[in-house]
Amino acid sequence: MTAIIRPKEAYHQQTARNMEKFLYVPDWTVQQKLALTCRILAAEGHESALAGQITVRGERPGTYWMLSFGLGFDEAMASNVVLVDDDLNILEGDGMVNPSNRFHLWVYRHRPNVNAIVHTHPPYVSALSLIGEPLVAAHMDTSMFFDDCAYLAEWPGAPIGDEEGRIIHEALGDKRAILLAHHGQLVAAASIEESCVLGVFIERAARMQVLARSIGEIKPINADHAREAHDYRLKPKAIAGTFHYFARRILKQDDEALR
Repeated sequence: MTAIIRPKEAYHQQTARNMEKFLYVPDWTVQQKLALTCRILAAEGHESALAGQITVRGERPGTYWMLSFGLGFDEAMASNVVLVDDDLNILEGDGMVNPSNRFHLWVYRHRPNVNAIVHTHPPYVSALSLIGEPLVAAHMDTSMFFDDCAYLAEWPGAPIGDEEGRIIHEALGDKRAILLAHHGQLVAAASIEESCVLGVFIERAARMQVLARSIGEIKPINADHAREAHDYRLKPKAIAGTFHYFARRILKQDDEALR
């Protein structure tokens, strides 16, 4: 029997077609997806009391959805997500806006392709940020960060002002992610699903890096293979399917996030 051998691109195309056909994603609202993202990241160890923010562009230009301040990620529900304007004034919902969300506005203003931002202080990312070591993408599971994660070497202080916003957005440049020295991480993505998945995996990448460094030096991976894997892992349907998986894990406990 003669083995079937095709160019790799043929398998990429076949996979893309099958993802479109078989990966189902519920039609959740933006508020529900934001609340689910909060719950997912809390379950993944990103909880840091009231620190960290998750924001999403609203339908109207210059508007943004975010969790009301004073709530932990594990308390997020669609009903406690608020809509704000470009100066953090509440337009819909009740509560206080997190003043640290101001630096998100700088990213949104300069990156029209960014529709959602996740900023957290998880432990392994924070550990790397303490020693001044950029993220190293040297594994298939972390390839979405290959040549796509910036590094801010100096901490500009608590990001509640415009100067911190300018510094962080300039350091991020056109990358999807950034490791912030003495601070944490930020991912800026095309969708809330993508920002959530990248938020989960940047902490896993940092954990992998810390563990690897404890037993030896990290060996770089082939750049061409890494770029291929980067694009494969970031296929929108693959991202959506991964987000749905993480969401199912939360919803197995209860559906409070959707309320």
